[in-house]
Amino acid sequence: MSQELMLKYGCNPNQKPSRIFMKDGSELPIQVLNGKPGYINFLDAFNSWQLVCELKAATGLPAAASFKHVSPAGAAVGKPLSDTLKKIYFVDDLELSPLACAYARARGADRMSSYGDWIALSDECDVPTAKLIAREVSDGIIAPGYSAEALEILKSKRKGSYNIVAMDVNYRPAPVEHKDVFGITFEQGRNELHIDENLLANVVTETKEIPAQAKQDLVISLIALKYTQSNSVCYAKDGQVIGVGAGQQSRVHCTRLAGNKADNWYLRQHPKVLALPFKQDIRRPDRDNTIDVYISDDYMDVLADGEWQQFFTEKPEVFTKEERRAWLDTMTGVSLGSDAFFPFGDNIERAHKSGVEYIAQPGGSIRDDHVIDTCNKYHIAMAFTGIRLFHH
Repeated sequence: MSQELMLKYGCNPNQKPSRIFMKDGSELPIQVLNGKPGYINFLDAFNSWQLVCELKAATGLPAAASFKHVSPAGAAVGKPLSDTLKKIYFVDDLELSPLACAYARARGADRMSSYGDWIALSDECDVPTAKLIAREVSDGIIAPGYSAEALEILKSKRKGSYNIVAMDVNYRPAPVEHKDVFGITFEQGRNELHIDENLLANVVTETKEIPAQAKQDLVISLIALKYTQSNSVCYAKDGQVIGVGAGQQSRVHCTRLAGNKADNWYLRQHPKVLALPFKQDIRRPDRDNTIDVYISDDYMDVLADGEWQQFFTEKPEVFTKEERRAWLDTMTGVSLGSDAFFPFGDNIERAHKSGVEYIAQPGGSIRDDHVIDTCNKYHIAMAFTGIRLFHH
């Protein structure tokens, strides 16, 4: 370990010099085992590391996150995968450890956004997880450690330049943090808020029952929001994030963006999508992009232009808007967290279209009564947590 690490440049190539260091002169709590991580890599690494540590502490399960531009594209805990999820995450040919299941879920939530991600793991990286990571396009990884074989597998990525960082699990930051903006130093207490099921006690809707799995999903969504650029909304189901809407100025735009991602996650599980006749030599990113086009309105143009021949051995059946809506109507049991209060019931209307049945949000809007009434209309259980989770 060292007291500072010089970086190639900051957020952009023109921003030099660049380094990370400890102001108190102590050693950095990391070791770079391979590659040369950059400024944004480390922003992703340190935010995602905190997220997976909190997920593991809250659930007792190994956790993983897939980060892009200082927000999670996905986050999950290590629950087993169904055969359908294995197929849509492209891991049905691998043996999966609990940690590998966590990363497969984190990567699989929004595979398009996860392209070139930064990975965080709560536990030592094992061989099954390393083999999964080895075949995905990724910038780097942070974990508390790596088995010898897993480290060698990861070192082979990107012609030997893959960024691999080991984090000191005993490191604890100072309770007050600083950052400079426009030459002016900001100071605040760290957000040490502990998130667990106790935050879900104040259920304000007519529907009161929140099952154990939904409580876990709400906790996962809230922890993910703690490290997502605000405004933000997060949908979760069965131990994983399935849609994040980050950095929007309007709350309903967060809800729509995250809901559209959750819809895509579920549409990928439709039998028509699972049966798409892809050519054998199609790369995973091209397959992901093609699936996203197939489940959108744009696919009719692709069929008309004959572009399907680039990807498929035969012309696929059209996946109509009516079929898509009918399939989405079968999505149930989704949990939703919001980093600040919902100002209008339109957020609930949009969430309902994506199968949301459980909500956790701070409360405190002058229109709380309208939001509660909208939840009651759809028999949604909503808890007021009383805490805001802005992150900038």
